[in-house]
Amino acid sequence: MERVTFEQLLDAGVHFGHLKRKWNPNMAPYIFMERKGIHIIDLYKTQAKMEEAANALKQIAMSGKQILFVATKKQAQDLVANKVSRINMPYVTERWPGGMLTNFATIRRTIRKMKSMEKLMSGSAYEKLSKRERLQMAREKAKMEKQFGSVADMNRLPAAVFVVDIIKEYIAVREATKLDINTFAIVDTNSDPRQVDFPVPANDDASKSIDLVLEYMVKAVEEGLNERKMEKEKARQEKESERKVKEKRKTAPKEKVAEEKTKEKPAEEKPAQEKEAPAEMKKTDERKPEDAKSAAQTQITAEEKEAHKPEEKKPEQNKEQ
Repeated sequence: MERVTFEQLLDAGVHFGHLKRKWNPNMAPYIFMERKGIHIIDLYKTQAKMEEAANALKQIAMSGKQILFVATKKQAQDLVANKVSRINMPYVTERWPGGMLTNFATIRRTIRKMKSMEKLMSGSAYEKLSKRERLQMAREKAKMEKQFGSVADMNRLPAAVFVVDIIKEYIAVREATKLDINTFAIVDTNSDPRQVDFPVPANDDASKSIDLVLEYMVKAVEEGLNERKMEKEKARQEKESERKVKEKRKTAPKEKVAEEKTKEKPAEEKPAQEKEAPAEMKKTDERKPEDAKSAAQTQITAEEKEAHKPEEKKPEQNKEQ
């Protein structure tokens, strides 16, 4: 995310504070100087606090939680409505309804009633009502829609509240602190920065200053939401790949079993041949003793012949002598 430059802050008039007599002493660390009875805000500290608040809002958006934007000032109403509706976050630009956070259950009942009236007006039963009843219902719905229309999608308490002017919206700040909800706010020199968790020292009266700070915060939230979508998409792809691997593993054993069966068929034929071979071997084994006897007899006759030959020759030699 790009950092807001010093020149952008100067051009928007972020450095202009309130009159010296209206200042809050707790804002002293964020005041640079006094000029013509007006306090000048230190823009370097504004830059640092803007980055800190933007990073915190980004983390909240990445976690999937909601952020409530509150700005009932005339110069901030349209800015908040246009910018925040872009990121689908709840916002309050009309009068802050007391108990919006601390008495959230009652607010939810009112919102459910508004939605049920919308369904009734869109159906055929609405036409059967008298003209007076229809007018009363339409007025009541318009009143509720003006007050709670931007908060209709807020099903649970928000994780953070961003306020434009903490003096004007002091009830919202008190309710948020009571419920331990993180508070972000544009804090001017007449405000107490200790009331909020993430103060942004800036001019909260000029529309350009509000526009610049709000745009920076909305971009941070938008980045967090986009990163969350990318992580979800990545996780979904990983799950699909794991599912495909599991399916392959399930089908692989079946293929192996089929291959083993095809290999076993010729293997079954071999033993039959091997069974026949032992019978032949037995026959040869049965013949072997007879062959051994005949071979032994032939050897004996040959030895006897050789032994008798010299005996036959001896008498002839004696005769010659």
